[in-house]
Amino acid sequence: MAGIEDVKNAAAKAAGKAKEAVGNVTDNDRLKAEGKTDQVKADTKQAGTNVKDAASGVADSLKNENK
Repeated sequence: MAGIEDVKNAAAKAAGKAKEAVGNVTDNDRLKAEGKTDQVKADTKQAGTNVKDAASGVADSLKNENK
């Protein structure tokens, strides 16, 4: 279900960007930092999803070769 994970990660990153933007407008350093942290977390989760998808693709290819 990588598609669902992709959407969740994109939403989390967008929320982080929004939080950072509000922090910039209000000059709230803590909110800016939280927004940046949320974006990094979303990027990290997306990277994990990409690795999982790639590994699944390799496994499927190997299964098909052995048939």
